[in-house]
Amino acid sequence: MSKTIEGAIALAISTLIASQAGAQVHPEKPVYAYEKCYGVAKQAMNDCFFSGNSCAGTVATDSDPGAWIYLPKGTCGKLAGGSTAPPKGAP
Repeated sequence: MSKTIEGAIALAISTLIASQAGAQVHPEKPVYAYEKCYGVAKQAMNDCFFSGNSCAGTVATDSDPGAWIYLPKGTCGKLAGGSTAPPKGAP
């Protein structure tokens, strides 16, 4: 194999690895008093990993009951559809 092809393959593999590592996003826990609020995340705006997706930012629909986002403590109950308890059957 020529050095050019080997270099191209190595670059492609490192790019693939970097893109996969970048896809697995899990936000840091907030420094303020927070709660997990289920059922209010917009599509692709969730903060969680759960059985229906692979990482944060990948929920496919708005208001998925299993998806959660971090909110300041006391805020979730003020939102329509918001719950601080995971849905039944959630891991």
